[in-house]
Amino acid sequence: MNRAPLIVITVASHDAHLDPGRVALVNERYADGVRRAGGLPLLISSVANESQRATAFAQMDALLLSGGADIDPARYGEAVDGAVDVDAARDALEWAALDAADLRGIPVFGICRGLQFLNVHRGGSLLQHVEGQVGAAYPETPALSHPLEVSAGTRLASILGVAAAPLAVNSYHHQAVTDERLSPKLIATAYADSPRGRLVEGLEQPGRRFVLGVQCHPERTESSPAELERVWRAFVDAARR
Repeated sequence: MNRAPLIVITVASHDAHLDPGRVALVNERYADGVRRAGGLPLLISSVANESQRATAFAQMDALLLSGGADIDPARYGEAVDGAVDVDAARDALEWAALDAADLRGIPVFGICRGLQFLNVHRGGSLLQHVEGQVGAAYPETPALSHPLEVSAGTRLASILGVAAAPLAVNSYHHQAVTDERLSPKLIATAYADSPRGRLVEGLEQPGRRFVLGVQCHPERTESSPAELERVWRAFVDAARR
């Protein structure tokens, strides 16, 4: 592929009940991550009509599921027990986007909510609330951070090339995946400790296809280790094939 691969990024809607300036800033950081790695970002939100969605899904070379609101627990067959501010319209958009990506066998990268949504789409579920994992609202600094232990022998470990010492990553989530709630179609690639026990903070789908998620926010370069830039490059490189 000679051209820059087209990366569709699912994002929060500017029409949602959110600060539009903050939404624009957050969404642009995801686009910047794709651009730094040589990709062409195309942002799509739940306000896109069916024609726009169909065109984007047919043309995309890869799919990035970004961070955002909680996933409706009904998606994994549970009642609300800690989830707040769910965005059912975005859930529907991302479910269709993942279905389209799976049908075409293209790369998928999930960040924060994106990791969680990938797990739910694959038949897993979520711990709906974990204390002590949410830092100050972006873009305030400094970010809350914690050690991330990457599991040897995984695609993520191969990409990061990490040594024995854990990476220090940012934390902006209150929901999580645990081993008990992990989809049987996915494997855990990284962990972090929490008041609710060990959390799965990296996951991937076995096989040659690039399907990977991280719980931290690598688009926030001011609070991310330099090694996480390699994930952006690996994702966009996979989209070129």
